[in-house]
Amino acid sequence: MTEALTHTTAATSGDSTAVPAAPVTPEMTAPETAVPLSPQDVEAAVHAIADRSKHAGRRMSKANRAWKDRGLRAIGAALLERKSLILAANAKDVAAGKANGTSAAMLDRLTLTDARITGLVDALENLANLPDPVGNVVRGQTLPNGLRLRQVNVPMGVVAAIYEARPNVTVDIAGLALKSGNAVILRGGTAAAATNEALVHVLRDALESVGLPADSVQTVDQYGREGANALMRARGRVDVLIPRGGRDLIQSVVLNAAVPVIETGEGNVHIFIDESASEEMAVEILLNAKTQRPSVCNTVETLLVHSRSTVLPAVAAALRAAGVRLHTDERIRAALPSSIESTPATDEDWGTEYMDLDLAVGMVDSLDDAVKHIRTWSTGHTEAILTNNLANAERFIAEIDSAAVIVNASTRFTDGGELGLGAEVGISTQKLHARGPMGLTELTTTKWIVQGEGQVRG
Repeated sequence: MTEALTHTTAATSGDSTAVPAAPVTPEMTAPETAVPLSPQDVEAAVHAIADRSKHAGRRMSKANRAWKDRGLRAIGAALLERKSLILAANAKDVAAGKANGTSAAMLDRLTLTDARITGLVDALENLANLPDPVGNVVRGQTLPNGLRLRQVNVPMGVVAAIYEARPNVTVDIAGLALKSGNAVILRGGTAAAATNEALVHVLRDALESVGLPADSVQTVDQYGREGANALMRARGRVDVLIPRGGRDLIQSVVLNAAVPVIETGEGNVHIFIDESASEEMAVEILLNAKTQRPSVCNTVETLLVHSRSTVLPAVAAALRAAGVRLHTDERIRAALPSSIESTPATDEDWGTEYMDLDLAVGMVDSLDDAVKHIRTWSTGHTEAILTNNLANAERFIAEIDSAAVIVNASTRFTDGGELGLGAEVGISTQKLHARGPMGLTELTTTKWIVQGEGQVRG
């Protein structure tokens, strides 16, 4: 291929730090190695993968938008072309999950379908249509001494991700990394081992087909948990690590990683129905927020209802008809018709991310009480208010300190694709570098460019 890989000149293989590419083989991507390796051997192998990623990342950082977009579209086409292979691999993982007693919520996350693969392809096309974040000028000025300053977005370099039972994340993160000029190392977990193996093959082949480095996408799944541990310790080789999954996985990474981590959080999501909210809107939004896909992190887990609201019976009846199990406080139970079944809520319910058709429901007497409850139990992911009172909406926005605050809409909109980011690598609930859905810009950092004409500091 003769087209230039870089913005200005053709990329060469003359980088003195280049590490020979290693093709991914079925043996390499098995969920566990056939012969157990020592921790030292695993660490050496993961370091070699990271070094190849660093070399691939240097090439990717110089790729122009047209080339990166061609890579995204090649991945999308390959996913459709090899869909039967991917679905067959996924069926093995789902069958194994059922045999192992995996929860319904986790099985839902694990499962790929024709429609979900089409959704992944659509997300890749959306990414291709978005502006390239690399080179974007964040700010700039000319100083009194004549120095010209620019702060520009540049790729992170090597992005690693540890996640569980979410094969869609394999494609989402690879696509975001490609468009933002990064290389990515994946640890997708044993539960989705066969699916991720198939997807990584498809991704690497697609990248090679358009002349981009296959080592932009690599996996350490073949080294199991010890591979994940080695990835967490690869300081200086991995630029940022993003965990995505349940609380136990996220906290394990946050507490044990030596590399920089962007913490994505569990979603103990709240909706507060103010006394002025309409019944029709409340019913429609609660059904969507709880039942559209209950296994994901932007699903509502706690409903707070103002004591003077009149919509509770209709909302509760609609939720029960949809199969939602209600965990209610005493005041809610007293306000509900005896025909609507519920179980008493405990403190554990207020703090639980069910990721299933369960919902904690409590009654409050004011906006202040709702805010106090949310501050006590929220994980800082997403909170929503349903109201026709503009002053209450503005107070809720000002006083709730979560990554996303929503007025009169479903919490399911806290999603990179829904918010126009193309896709997301995760939803950050921390406050450093990135917060909320993490798209292309969040996978870049910045560089200061200072241009002068011989100035020296006095």
